[in-house]
Amino acid sequence: MLLEPIQYGLGALSGGLVGFTLGLFGGGGSILAVPLMVYMVGVPNPHLAIGTSAFAVAVNAFANLLGHARFGNVKWRCAGLYSLAGIMGAFVGSSIGKMIDGQHLLILFALLMLVVGALMFIRRGEEGDPNAQCSRENAPKVIAFGGLTGAFSGFFGIGGGFLIVPSLIAATGMPILSAVGSSLLAVTAFGLTTSLNYAYSGLVDWGLAFVFIGGGVVGGLLGAFAARKLAARKGALNTVFALLILVVAGYMLLKA
Repeated sequence: MLLEPIQYGLGALSGGLVGFTLGLFGGGGSILAVPLMVYMVGVPNPHLAIGTSAFAVAVNAFANLLGHARFGNVKWRCAGLYSLAGIMGAFVGSSIGKMIDGQHLLILFALLMLVVGALMFIRRGEEGDPNAQCSRENAPKVIAFGGLTGAFSGFFGIGGGFLIVPSLIAATGMPILSAVGSSLLAVTAFGLTTSLNYAYSGLVDWGLAFVFIGGGVVGGLLGAFAARKLAARKGALNTVFALLILVVAGYMLLKA
């Protein structure tokens, strides 16, 4: 696909927004990437937007993962177990997603965002247990959530962090900042699995993806800093995260 120069500029700007929200919310980049590709950059094919954004989000998530790891926000055992369980789900989900009409995928994606955003808003005041870890008792729940989230991630062509963060909290009781940091490993794994599946069908624009990534690296540094500031206030990060989901979902439904 050939894009105008201004579209690549918009791609870099969109990548900055995605990187910022990935650093701030863990899964925010996954929520914004596809809508930005379709409505701001102007990618005409939703499946191409999905495949391209999945790769860009995966790379940006990995960059932000390194930042969160330096500050001790990643619970590696939980993140690894969750990610391994979800990779197969992401492959199956993305294979099915390629067979669904692109506009229908966007509408289903927006409806799912409304449900998750409402749930996050209801639970916005919960702080979690900083000492929470994956154990023999909660491992089955972590694996089940990982597999299911991976399938949703692959089906909608997103990193899935907006599902991963609340499910990690539900499975282990960890605080949201730890869930945000840990979710980035799963976002990376799910996004790469999905993008490779889409790339096999020729549904990834690599030039646009790398422009997106460049903007995302800068935005991610700012997002990780903002996350540490907001986490100091009870419920602030949860509230902003939930409101972002609801606003973007409403816009997507309106456009679709």
